[in-house]
Amino acid sequence: MLAGDNGPGRMNRLKIETSAVVALFFATGMAWGQSAPPPQAIQNGPSPVIQERATVVLNGSVPSGTATAGTIPLTLRDAIQRGLKYNLGVLTTVDNADLAATDRRRALAALLPNIYAGVTQHSQQSNLVAFGLSLPGIPTLVGPFGYEDARAFVQQTVYDRSSLKNLRSASESLKAARLSAEGARNVVVQAVSNAYLTVITNIARVDAIQAELNTAQALFQRATDQKRAGTVAGIDVLRAEVELRTEQQRLVAQKNEVEKGKLVLGRAIGLPTGQQFTLTDLLPYTPLERTLEDVLKQAYDHRQDYRAAQTNVRAAEIALESAHSERWPSVVVEGDYGDIGRNFGNSHGTYTLAAGLRFPIYAGGRIRTDVEQAETILRNRKNTVEDLRGRIDFEVRTAMLDMQSAADQVAVARVNADLAAQTLVQARDRFGAGVTDNIEVVQAQQLLAAANENYISSLNAHNAAKIALATALGVAEQGVPQYLNLKP
Repeated sequence: MLAGDNGPGRMNRLKIETSAVVALFFATGMAWGQSAPPPQAIQNGPSPVIQERATVVLNGSVPSGTATAGTIPLTLRDAIQRGLKYNLGVLTTVDNADLAATDRRRALAALLPNIYAGVTQHSQQSNLVAFGLSLPGIPTLVGPFGYEDARAFVQQTVYDRSSLKNLRSASESLKAARLSAEGARNVVVQAVSNAYLTVITNIARVDAIQAELNTAQALFQRATDQKRAGTVAGIDVLRAEVELRTEQQRLVAQKNEVEKGKLVLGRAIGLPTGQQFTLTDLLPYTPLERTLEDVLKQAYDHRQDYRAAQTNVRAAEIALESAHSERWPSVVVEGDYGDIGRNFGNSHGTYTLAAGLRFPIYAGGRIRTDVEQAETILRNRKNTVEDLRGRIDFEVRTAMLDMQSAADQVAVARVNADLAAQTLVQARDRFGAGVTDNIEVVQAQQLLAAANENYISSLNAHNAAKIALATALGVAEQGVPQYLNLKP
């Protein structure tokens, strides 16, 4: 309470309170009374700063739903949509945007009125001697006496440049947080697509190894039959059996990689624990033609993290202005209204209205510290933007190079696999005709296995490069299905 009056008459109270208003309006600070504690004083604290509250977590999720008894089909589109709903990276950045919204509301609260009410009951006894009043015939002790007071208080900041700048900075921070949340979706699509692609690649390896195992089984059986017929030596059977056991071992290990890859994919998209699923998209080779100039321009226009970094710079610039504005005066208006008297049955209404200017004179170096901190943050944000611009250029060029290189490798590996298959056929025929031993056959099997692995790896690299390109352009959510030629 700025000033309270419990005088004998309403006219006297009005005169006293009017004088208090005039005196406070021309004062350089606010004078608080003793009837009630004041509202929170206006503080020109340090400007809000954009903080990266958490790192995007791509391999975690919030499992949703109940696992079914059967095996469910899963397309890449389905996996992406589940990842965008349940992946922890998306959920975390959405929460960060919500926190940025609360920061803005907190900055806005400094400019909105503070209203509260209170009821107090006082009992007092005063020693007049302590105040220098010691006159003959006048008692030295007054009281005890009491009074009751019910009062509502309001405080409104009329003008505070620093708080206004804080609000603008918090608004820019909120925009940056929302852009970061959109950017997280871009990265989550890449992570889910790569996890899906890894499982598909491992399944292709299983199929290739299974075919090689069937061939090894047939060659072992032929070598065994020829050994019984006395047309080949026992070492040929041993070599064929070693090759057979080697392929069996590779198959077991590769099947294990498939199951582990499914676990990673299921974790990334929030599948229920223990849910069995099969992948339905095979992702065959499809060429993609893009020019470097077009994709670079598209990346700078669409990358959400780049736009968020630019927005962060604007927020830091406004925060620096806010720090400088802490030296500016602020205008505050406040008032109260209530009933006061010996009791509420014998009380009178009183009010107080006051306005004042607050001038910062000396803050112990706090303002200078806030300015230096804001300048440092601004430099850091500008450096981040320039670094990100260079990183975008690097990511786009790398994806383009990888995509072109992988496309060339796919073409060569496909021809090489066909040649290796022909070599194995001829080696089997030569061994069956007794022209040579099965060393040539084993070597041909190993060549075919290597050729198949090279083809699978190059195809995987090509698709991964297309996923990386869509991510580098900031259009993974729409670009990955388009670049991989997925069915609608």
